[in-house]
Amino acid sequence: MENNTQQQYIDSNKDRFLNELFDLLRIPSVSADTKYKDDVIKTAEAVKQRLIEAGADKVEVCTTKGFPVVYGEKIIDPAKPTVVVYGHYDVQPADPLNLWDTPPFEPTIRKTEIHPEGAIFARGSCDDKGQMYMHVKAFEVMMKTNTLPCNVKFMIEGEEEVGSPSLGPWIIENKERLKGDVILISDTSIIANDIPSIDVGLRGLAYMEVEVTGPNRDLHSGVYGGAVANPANVLCKMIASCHDENFHITIPGFYDKVQNLSDAERAEMAKAPFDLSAFKKDLAIDDIQGEKGYSTNERTGIRPTLDVNGIWGGYTGEGAKTVLPSKAFAKISMRLVPDQNSHEISELFQKHFESIAPKSVKVKVTPHHGGEPVVVSTESKAFKSASKAMEETYGKKPVPTRGGGSIPIVALFKKELGLDSILFGFGLDSDALHSPNEHYGLFNYYKGIQTIPLFYKYFSA
Repeated sequence: MENNTQQQYIDSNKDRFLNELFDLLRIPSVSADTKYKDDVIKTAEAVKQRLIEAGADKVEVCTTKGFPVVYGEKIIDPAKPTVVVYGHYDVQPADPLNLWDTPPFEPTIRKTEIHPEGAIFARGSCDDKGQMYMHVKAFEVMMKTNTLPCNVKFMIEGEEEVGSPSLGPWIIENKERLKGDVILISDTSIIANDIPSIDVGLRGLAYMEVEVTGPNRDLHSGVYGGAVANPANVLCKMIASCHDENFHITIPGFYDKVQNLSDAERAEMAKAPFDLSAFKKDLAIDDIQGEKGYSTNERTGIRPTLDVNGIWGGYTGEGAKTVLPSKAFAKISMRLVPDQNSHEISELFQKHFESIAPKSVKVKVTPHHGGEPVVVSTESKAFKSASKAMEETYGKKPVPTRGGGSIPIVALFKKELGLDSILFGFGLDSDALHSPNEHYGLFNYYKGIQTIPLFYKYFSA
């Protein structure tokens, strides 16, 4: 009866739930770009208002050295369990804008092959406004139907996409306020809409920027070409040397602490359904590439990586300009696995990159942000509650998976609050997170709102 009452409330408020999400998606809360500062603050205020409307108490926009954290709570009985919900309201930059089929901050519903019922196309629709807002609406459902079985606390931050630099200090200052029993996060994906899954691991991250400088100015490529080092050429060669012919990373000491899974653990991972043909078709590629000896799922889940995220230098405007650039730049990220440490890997990278530079150039390496890898137990009450909730709404038991992405703050939750996190995502890897035409299925949005209250029910039992 309880589930029927909740579902009736969801069904009668579907349009409003969607329109409210659209209002959030229209605000360009890009935390990485200072020109959007006011919009990020505006989004925090909007999240605060929605939490109040949903029934939360003590809701406030908490100031930090960076963008604020939105906090709210509902304590129905201090003796009951407390679920701490984490999410983020900031989004990635929308660039390149010309590759979007519709404007990134004007949410549009379009049907796709994977989302025949329709998907919301907008920056932040899946990562993480759509998934974060499922929790606000699921909380509203429980409040309005008088079915909230335990206490809940919300902390919704505005700096996840830039490494959460302010959340750590804020958590340390608010340990008492954040006391709870589990962290619930929806910022991950499921295998497919008919194959539910729950991530039991996240990779860590070390993000670097490199600058290679040659001559003291841009040079005429005819007068100086072939006689002076070209920083762009040198940078490309240096980056290429960071992998060998088997796509193994060549930085000395890089793999020293990598946790290697047993054959039995790898066999268990291999049970997760994976269609290589569909994978290649979705990405419009003819073949895959990666570290020799590992499957695609292993390469994105249990193995570390090194990738160029951006590279530039010299003339990039229209037409031709024959110059040797004075400088060349690249942004490089390394995804890490247990038991690698982001600070150690950053130091190893910097030492190595400086050591392989020829004398003809100068190299500057600047670490940006990082985070630690995480593994979640499948034997905990919280995980079993999430699994049971998904099994009830999807009709099949979710598959435990290792996620390729990073949520740097998860390790901090464990360290500072002593709390494990349940990675209760409902998006799809094919939803173009961080890319043009990011989208989130209507099926996924409403399925999350339907499933989250069941987690509360079973976790409180």
